[in-house]
Amino acid sequence: MRRATHEARRAGAPVELVTSGDRGKHHLLVGTDGALGTITAAPLDASSAAGSSGELTRRREVKGQAPQPEPVDAPSAPAVEPPTRLTFLASTSHRGSDLSGWRGTLARLGLPVGPSAASRRRAQWLSPVSTHWAGCRTIAVANGKGGVGKTMTTAMLAAVFAREGGGNVLAWDNNDTRGTLGWRTEQGLYETTLRDLLPAAPELLSPTAGVSDMTRFVHHQATDRYDVLRSNPELLATDQRIATAEFDLLMRVAARYYRLVIFDSGNDESAERWLRMVDSSYQLVIPTLAAPESAESAALLLDALRDRDERSSLLADNAVVIVTQSEPVGGRAARRVADGFQGHVRSVELIPFDPALKSGPLRFDTLRHRTQDAWLRAAASAAQGL
Repeated sequence: MRRATHEARRAGAPVELVTSGDRGKHHLLVGTDGALGTITAAPLDASSAAGSSGELTRRREVKGQAPQPEPVDAPSAPAVEPPTRLTFLASTSHRGSDLSGWRGTLARLGLPVGPSAASRRRAQWLSPVSTHWAGCRTIAVANGKGGVGKTMTTAMLAAVFAREGGGNVLAWDNNDTRGTLGWRTEQGLYETTLRDLLPAAPELLSPTAGVSDMTRFVHHQATDRYDVLRSNPELLATDQRIATAEFDLLMRVAARYYRLVIFDSGNDESAERWLRMVDSSYQLVIPTLAAPESAESAALLLDALRDRDERSSLLADNAVVIVTQSEPVGGRAARRVADGFQGHVRSVELIPFDPALKSGPLRFDTLRHRTQDAWLRAAASAAQGL
């Protein structure tokens, strides 16, 4: 709808949006103001209209306006919709509600038993996380302050989406200044970084390039199944600047090889690559610790994006704020920070303290079950914006 509204404004006239799927084809009319209407009869193409006789009234019903008839050429006999019948086939969609533990044992013995409340909640979170979309989707993990959990959030979201959705997920260290995503994730066979990928981009975009060619430039996470595109923390920021055109070229490569890209943004909000990341993202995720300075930095970023332009403001309004409890005690402070963001963003998620997140390698399997569920819930919230 956002794209259709943008096209309508650019054209200065309503545009027709056609959707199709297992429930049939639908024709919608999107106005320049975003108003949604319906076209009750599918429009004819030029060839069929020219060779037909009689008249058919196409009714365009726009929200807030009376339907206006518009005569067009069409066959005189009205089309009759065939009756809808029920299918004999059972649904094959998977919602992650498989039974485990004693419930699974009883089910295998033929005793009727339903999933627990916790299993039903997990199934609701797994559904959006495991979804595959047409085209590449992007998530920006951003907060202008360092040490607030951007790298941790990037790695955990990438792990959840890759493990539950089947790979093809890239965690991109979009950082000019000492990006540490590579330090806390596994290294692949090659010591390559984003600077090595840039000159190879044209070759990777050629028709003869294969999927495995990308392996030279990313670092695969064997257990969590996503790939990492590293920056080089040993270089100065002046040696790692990425201009807008270079970012766009790298994004074309990422979109060709991955279904989902998650950006670890870094701290320089004036960098071209940071601004282009915002312009290229579907969903904004803002991590913060349960500390006043971290939370204030997150709030200031939201304010700045709302003042930047219409698209950035929309990202801010639909952002997901993730509040991490960084110490064993401090749950009350984390909830207080979370409450402060309620009503200002689309969703606020709490991550409990977990020693596996403090330092060292970031691996989903090392987390406590409670922490794993919290990250799954946070990823489901982010998936709503994709």
